[in-house]
Amino acid sequence: MFYLITFTLIYLTITVYFSYLGYRRTVTVSDYLLAGRQVHPVTMGLSYGATYISTSAIIGFGGVSALYGFGLTWLSFLNIMIGVWVAFVIFGKRTRKMGKALDAHTFPELLGRRYESRFIQGFSGLVIVIFMPVYTAAVLIGISRFIEVYLSIPFSTAFLAFLLITACFVIWGGLKGVLYTSAFQGIIMVVSMVAIGISTYYSLGGISQAHRSLEAITPMVPHYLQEAGHRGFASMPQAFSSIWWYVITTMIMGVGIGVIGQPQLNVRFMTLKSDRELNRSVPFAAIFILCTTGVAYAVGALTNVYFYNTYTELPLHAVQGNLDKIIPLYIDRFYPQWFVALFLVCLMSAAMSAGSSQFHALGTSLSRDIFEQALLKGKSVAETTIVTRIGIVLSIFATLIIGLVLPESIVAVATAFFFSLCGATFIPVYLFGLYWKRGTKPAAKASILSGFFVSLIWMLLFHEEEARALGLCRKIFNMESLAGHPWNMIDPQIIALPISFIVFIVVSLVTRPVREETVTKAFIHI
Repeated sequence: MFYLITFTLIYLTITVYFSYLGYRRTVTVSDYLLAGRQVHPVTMGLSYGATYISTSAIIGFGGVSALYGFGLTWLSFLNIMIGVWVAFVIFGKRTRKMGKALDAHTFPELLGRRYESRFIQGFSGLVIVIFMPVYTAAVLIGISRFIEVYLSIPFSTAFLAFLLITACFVIWGGLKGVLYTSAFQGIIMVVSMVAIGISTYYSLGGISQAHRSLEAITPMVPHYLQEAGHRGFASMPQAFSSIWWYVITTMIMGVGIGVIGQPQLNVRFMTLKSDRELNRSVPFAAIFILCTTGVAYAVGALTNVYFYNTYTELPLHAVQGNLDKIIPLYIDRFYPQWFVALFLVCLMSAAMSAGSSQFHALGTSLSRDIFEQALLKGKSVAETTIVTRIGIVLSIFATLIIGLVLPESIVAVATAFFFSLCGATFIPVYLFGLYWKRGTKPAAKASILSGFFVSLIWMLLFHEEEARALGLCRKIFNMESLAGHPWNMIDPQIIALPISFIVFIVVSLVTRPVREETVTKAFIHI
């Protein structure tokens, strides 16, 4: 307990300082919403990575990797290639320039002004306000599960306490405070995860020996998983099996592609003053993600060796099926107490960096995108920061309720759900808005609505993971899912995203373009 109190006090003191620094440097609405568009590239890169890779990656996907094995490391590849390179180079530069040209302060506002549509801005903001609390709850559940295991306190108490602490920092410091604290928290995450990766492989005799040991326990895979396509923790699932479709389309592609549509990440590009700063941010974000996700997914799979060698059982059985407890239990049992306390601070950093960014996105969407644009029909209010803070408080209550009712083993599932929904809803209209001058307002509306509703319907009635959990399909049709293999295992984004793309292109070709003045203004500096 001494180590925990010491590390936590040091961490919170530094975090409070950076949050205060953000508060002192927040003078205008632009400062609060976009950090004045003057963010340093190192701060941007670390903050982007820390927001993208949270406890959902370390705890949630680390637990999923313990169940399905090393196949999940392909997600780390997509995290870097799509989440960093494609996001920064293909989307980031034009987002920064267009956001400045259109004086956009939020991701929905960028889309709304590009297509001259308050509906697009308002609907996009509504999607964020309604569904982002699910993802935010998943992030905070990750740290709360570790606190539950380490301190033996009720999950609900840990969840409520950490939720309130995180909310205080973002309400106070605005986006500058969020960026400063996220960069600091990102450094803690990198150091801690690298230490875990090195120590795990070292204790198992090195990389080659560790992987051979993991392959040797393949016969221990539960029979029901083998029948579903599981071929061992060191191998990919059997091609086109149920597990293969789920791991590839939901866990890997759903998150790996859906990152492009994440509002809380895309707004980061509008905080930089030039392409030079954006280019310099890329290596910091890429290295961060490699050191965090690469380690989390590898260590998650290797926990099977530790638990089998020590207890002759797999971690899946040790946690009674709750995947979100595997990494916390592994750290608690196999590391000295001082490191467990340090790792808790690492998870606090991951949860606070992502949670604060999500609360900020929720607050700005409620104030600027829904209140000002949808309800006041474009009339700006002088108290934008006050309304944003009120929005953050409302989002806190929504997150609290959702977090307390979500089932076990939900962190990775809830993350994939939100990434998939945002990908199908926003990626086509975002991409064409940046690159295709011929894109029209009706096309943008049709694309967003089709992507959103096709994705949502597929989740409710066809994709077995969500359909079974929500129970709507069972109540109406007395079936877990309306689709059989493999459709019941294919992620909604794989179905909805192509439809959304096709709808945008077809409708754009048969409808009237956006006014030439708006298009010229949006593309003049690109």
